Amino acid sequence: MRTGAKVGIGVGAAVVVVGAAAAIWGPGLYADWVGPADAAPTLEQSAAPLTDADAADGTWTIGEGSFAGYRLDEVLQGQDVTVTGRTEDVTGSVTVADGAISAATVEVDMSTVATDEANRDAYFRDQALEVGTYPTATFELTEPAPIEEGATAVELTGELTVHGVTHPATVEAEVAGDAASGEPVQVVGSVPVTFADFDVEAPDLGFVTVEDDGSIEFSLQLQK
Repeated sequence: MRTGAKVGIGVGAAVVVVGAAAAIWGPGLYADWVGPADAAPTLEQSAAPLTDADAADGTWTIGEGSFAGYRLDEVLQGQDVTVTGRTEDVTGSVTVADGAISAATVEVDMSTVATDEANRDAYFRDQALEVGTYPTATFELTEPAPIEEGATAVELTGELTVHGVTHPATVEAEVAGDAASGEPVQVVGSVPVTFADFDVEAPDLGFVTVEDDGSIEFSLQLQK
């Protein structure tokens, strides 16, 4: 959804999860939990800019191969570390009309967002995000986003809801694909997030300090 879609991702809550787990089990085990971060979402090499924006008119749904998640930075025992969490349980739709994305909604199942450590993920779901009460995160477009023929960049303005808290959000996204061929159109992007805006405090446990800001990122495969 070009990022213009309910792209909800518990970035902030994930940070709390990591911090709390570290406090309970200590620096050694916490360090073992930190694996290599996933690469940032990018357009597929074969994806080309939309050459005919009018061909994209209509309603597209988020299909197989899509994912969303968070990225955050921390300092662990003096070393910079990046943590990513992702899920493929992403649903929603994007409507294109008159050369612009006119509506978009993206919903993410927060109970399936996963990192490389099951214990961290369990704390994230049950304690930080309280998925029993707030099972999903969403992004909804609030302003039309023009699509320029021959270009991939698009800015999506909307509202992001995480852990029951809603804030305005601007998503820097890229869109590409042959809309007239019947093949999926890909949308990738990210949006910066300040954890405190969603009532999440970035932990500082001495041996690990999480930055106050992170990002939500996604890759969507849109199908008619």
